[in-house]
Amino acid sequence: MFKTKIVRARSTEEYVNMIEQVLDDLWDIRQSMEFDGEGIVDMGDFIDELEGSMKEIYQSMKDGSYEFATGDFPFMASLDNYHESMLPFRFLLVRINETHMKGLEISEEEK
Repeated sequence: MFKTKIVRARSTEEYVNMIEQVLDDLWDIRQSMEFDGEGIVDMGDFIDELEGSMKEIYQSMKDGSYEFATGDFPFMASLDNYHESMLPFRFLLVRINETHMKGLEISEEEK
């Protein structure tokens, strides 16, 4: 998917902020779909799936039940179907998944 190194979140706070950003962006897309949804109506099911996943991740981070490295998020399988012009935060989703798969990016100085 991406040939460059994906920089993972460096803290749980940054990870939660990334998830919050996606939720904000999804709200914007939903607003766009309401007003001029011709081109993006086809994304409705994916947006629903993505929003559900992000809310589950967010809640599990908040309640302490979140687990890293449990496999790719289900939305990743559909991500290639949507160009960045349709999902401007697409790379952020990749970062979230990469952080999920490999854990937080901890530098040698922080260890």
